[in-house]
Amino acid sequence: MQYKKIKDILNGQLTGNIITCAGWVRTRRDSKAGFSFIELNDGSCLKNLQIITDSQTEYNKNSIKDITTGSAVWVTGMCEKSPGQGQACEIKAQKIFLLGSAGSDYPLQKKNHTLEFLREITHLRTRTNTFSSIARIRNLLAFEIHQYFQNKGFLYLQTPIITASDCEGAGAMFRVSSLPFGSDYSVQNDFFGQEAFLTVSGQLEAETWACALGQVYTFGPAFRAENSNTPRHLAEFWMLEPEMAFYELEDNMNLAEDLVKTLCRAVLAGAPDEIAFFTERYDKTLFESLNKISMPFCRISYTEAINILEKADENFEFKPGWGTELHTEHEKYLTAHTAGPVIVFDFPASVKPFYMRCSEDGKTVRAMDVLLPRIGEIIGGSQREERLEILLARMQECGINTEHYRWYTDLRRYGTVPHSGFGLGFERLVQFITGMQNIRDVIPFPRHPGRAGF
Repeated sequence: MQYKKIKDILNGQLTGNIITCAGWVRTRRDSKAGFSFIELNDGSCLKNLQIITDSQTEYNKNSIKDITTGSAVWVTGMCEKSPGQGQACEIKAQKIFLLGSAGSDYPLQKKNHTLEFLREITHLRTRTNTFSSIARIRNLLAFEIHQYFQNKGFLYLQTPIITASDCEGAGAMFRVSSLPFGSDYSVQNDFFGQEAFLTVSGQLEAETWACALGQVYTFGPAFRAENSNTPRHLAEFWMLEPEMAFYELEDNMNLAEDLVKTLCRAVLAGAPDEIAFFTERYDKTLFESLNKISMPFCRISYTEAINILEKADENFEFKPGWGTELHTEHEKYLTAHTAGPVIVFDFPASVKPFYMRCSEDGKTVRAMDVLLPRIGEIIGGSQREERLEILLARMQECGINTEHYRWYTDLRRYGTVPHSGFGLGFERLVQFITGMQNIRDVIPFPRHPGRAGF
């Protein structure tokens, strides 16, 4: 059966036509005059469509009483201009076909539910306004990411999920094995004949394509086996990682800033109802902060950032000092101090991975972090080390087996070029754009310590 989406019905273009729509019942209200008013939603937009029934409406089941909150229905009726405020039109139902009923034990009855409760019913929470709005914004952002890079001539690369390399060198990786658990495990007898893991990043593989094709990007899942139960961390998340040949650090920062601005503009233009909803429900400053992204990002060196933090009249949990990592509390302070997004660059080599280009001062590397208000770091990147001898020395310094990564160092042996790239945490971007406080609420099925359901 052909049916119209509610978002297309509500634009008012179908008024005066008999149409069919379908969706899930949010609420039903009965009047003493014999009319019933159904709020129907199909996920295509935030707003519900009002369905009006009367004594002439036909049902495939017993009566209107069978149509309860959570039920799925097909409705055929006349699309009429709505006399009330709030929507352009409504449907005067001629026929209602009950597809699937929902009993009184349906968890999403008409009342407010906490986010903690909704995390326990991940399979149903997308039927709420909050999580359907997040789903549409994720979809819009993913589309805009692909469009942004395709318009710039980048090639889309699908990097492997199973890998033998550790891009970050942190060691917090999920091991992949086809053998049963037991003390007699031998890697030689395993499926690949060597240790294999779920990827933490597609960067190293993406560099191989960038050093042949110029500009590429990868956009897919990444995995970290960190035993972290914070509102900022997931064991499985999505990463956008562009890699560009012939880009130096300044080019890298320019691209990252332009990307974030473009994505924020796209959401403001493409999901105004959702942004208004999140501003009203979760963060009154959200709309204002998204509009501020259009201003130039403040750029400061790591050394300048540490000076600002050391002078701050704040009782930081982690005392800032040159040579220490920037923690979330530091990142949020810097964005508050500058009243907007910040790009911090030129970090100490000791706090960054081996592949970042060493600076002339011998102490720092050509790294950058993009910090956003409320969130902190959303992008981490660098100019990559293209000089073979310096890269080999850094790998040895970090305790990395250079022979294991010979394929990676080959890029420096044969036609090496300056190149750069970065990684953007997709869920943190969604957090920033929606104002959600917990990263577990912006991914469809969150994975974290102790939780891998669904």
